[in-house]
Amino acid sequence: MKRILITNDDGFESVGLHALIEAVRDLGEVLVVVPANEKSACGHSLTLTKPLRFVEIDDNFYKLEDGTPTDCVYLALSALYPEGVKPDLVLSGINRGANLGEDITYSGTVAGAMEGALYGIPAVAISQVCNSNCERTEMEIGYDQAKFVARDITQKIFNEGWPLGKRKCLNINVPPTKEFKGYKVTKAGYRVYFNQAHLHRNPRGMEYWWIGLHPLEWVPSEAKDCDFEAIKEGFVSLTPIQADLTAYKELQKLKGWV
Repeated sequence: MKRILITNDDGFESVGLHALIEAVRDLGEVLVVVPANEKSACGHSLTLTKPLRFVEIDDNFYKLEDGTPTDCVYLALSALYPEGVKPDLVLSGINRGANLGEDITYSGTVAGAMEGALYGIPAVAISQVCNSNCERTEMEIGYDQAKFVARDITQKIFNEGWPLGKRKCLNINVPPTKEFKGYKVTKAGYRVYFNQAHLHRNPRGMEYWWIGLHPLEWVPSEAKDCDFEAIKEGFVSLTPIQADLTAYKELQKLKGWV
């Protein structure tokens, strides 16, 4: 039987997580290890300054107190699988909101998948893109299309093999529609960022800052082949990504500069 390790960055109670479990539970032996609390935008971070503790929620379902998605995968491989045994697939998600363009560097969802990839395990991050309001999208659209995609891609991996090379993972974004138009293989888009830091005062007059959400804006690509454009057209975006962030085209330029 195939082994599937599931994690996320939205916490153990998230609707998307339970949709993902439901989508693949009969395709293999499922182990769920997720953060106890929401860890959105935590990136590929490991917890090194405090101890971590598994809390069993149900059979093969654990939350990790104070843990990140990276911690969840790292410790699941170390503590919950027998020595020499690895899962056949790591699934991270279904995230509530997009992970498009450079946002993948912030994403705890993508980081959970990337941690699996670093250990040579096929790994997939799945995100449900929202309309302007994630709560409304969750109520009106739900996760049916994302569940179909998660199941379909899992079956393709098990039946046809992993399509990517070593230490690479697949970043999937599902458009905020009910209709499945198909897949588009994409590159990560060029995200446009704005300063969304908001200054407030508490009832005692003390200042604090709250970082807000950026609107999904991007620079169009000439070939119209980026993840943002696929989502805009209503297609499911499949983007192969890797941990190697080297800017290879700049190597010679940097050598000359030095």
